[in-house]
Amino acid sequence: AVVFDPPRQGAQAQARELAASGVARVAAVSCNPASFARDVRILLDGGYRLVRVIPVDQFLFSAHVELVAHFEK
Repeated sequence: AVVFDPPRQGAQAQARELAASGVARVAAVSCNPASFARDVRILLDGGYRLVRVIPVDQFLFSAHVELVAHFEK
């Protein structure tokens, strides 16, 4: 299993490496829904299945939301 917690701008290169790997489970954390969507598309195209996404309102009274996702291959 791998925990994938990229910076705000995302991590396309790392997502491509994960997609090409044989890692069975990935836990992804993101603070940017747009870069999360881009990185998720790479994982899905690489054969991962999105099992669950949980939004975390870690910063009350702000527009910021953390996303935690579980993927399996």
